[in-house]
Amino acid sequence: MSSCKRGKRKPLKHPKKQAKEIDKEDKAIKQKQKEEQKKLKALKVNATGKGPLATGGIKKSGKK
Repeated sequence: MSSCKRGKRKPLKHPKKQAKEIDKEDKAIKQKQKEEQKKLKALKVNATGKGPLATGGIKKSGKK
């Protein structure tokens, strides 16, 4: 019998990531970014509901 094992190999274990210490300033910055993203999403929803912004009028073909 062969001592070679076949099948799936287990992935290598990576060390666990250490928890980062979050300062009050970092929390405030993240909170501001979240609020800005919410505002941008709301603006996008409002803008898409109105339809096309610039219309060129009736397009004429080159044929008569």
